[in-house]
Amino acid sequence: MKTITKAFEDSSTDWLQLIKLVVYSLLLLNFALYVRNDLVIAAHTMRNGGPLIEWTRAFATTIDESAWIILIILLELETHVLSDEALTRKKVIFMHGARFICYGFLAHTLYAWGISVYQLSGVTPIESVSDLCQLAGTDVSFATNLVYTLLDTSNCENLSNGSQFFYIDPPTFIIVTDSAGLIIERQLAWVDLLEAISWLLILLTIEIMVRLQDRDISEGPAISGLNAAKILLYTLLWGAIAYWLYRGHLMFAWDEFVWIAGFVLIEMNIAEWRQEIIGDDQTEKLAARET
Repeated sequence: MKTITKAFEDSSTDWLQLIKLVVYSLLLLNFALYVRNDLVIAAHTMRNGGPLIEWTRAFATTIDESAWIILIILLELETHVLSDEALTRKKVIFMHGARFICYGFLAHTLYAWGISVYQLSGVTPIESVSDLCQLAGTDVSFATNLVYTLLDTSNCENLSNGSQFFYIDPPTFIIVTDSAGLIIERQLAWVDLLEAISWLLILLTIEIMVRLQDRDISEGPAISGLNAAKILLYTLLWGAIAYWLYRGHLMFAWDEFVWIAGFVLIEMNIAEWRQEIIGDDQTEKLAARET
């Protein structure tokens, strides 16, 4: 019976490692797609150049994805790959230092999305412009639902039939949208900001749980509270997926799903680690009773 159980456990472990390989490979593929997407958008938003901080805002998603990939690799190492004996003080210091740098990049993401929300909340209609074709030939791009089109006399009539138009990229003023497009841009900016905050809070709960389990704390109100918080946060992320699907952004929804899957795997590592701690505690208690 023990042989059968051991074989089943080994088989389950092999499948889990295969799933991890697939999920982490998909994350790298998604990263490449986001780099391409940022380049396409930057061809419109940054075609006149700008200061370094504006370039980092233009590539905020690329920077964000880079930091998250490094973080998930570090979490996989700490919660599964490396044993307690292998986690020497030098390795722990290095890994924590790398995570600290990644947190800085993630803070930049919050800055970028926060600035976008702030700027979009304050835009006003362009004076004396009631037809999009009035802006044709002025070196601006029309944006709606993250689709950018360089405006000219051949396409201006087909892009919008609105009567109010807004520059959504102060202070460069080269991206314009109509009233319907502005609503979508604002919604997308808020979803990006709330999604980034949710992920940072999830990361915070994982960090706290890892620190607690480093101290052999695997049960209690703190653990239960953290698990409840994560359920709420993951629910918010599923809400973001639903919104992106509604807006037709399949890549965003797919990427979010894969990231959720990746962190579910990290959660499984932590749960397995927790069971090991509980098992060690029970073994120690039995040994103490026998003596």
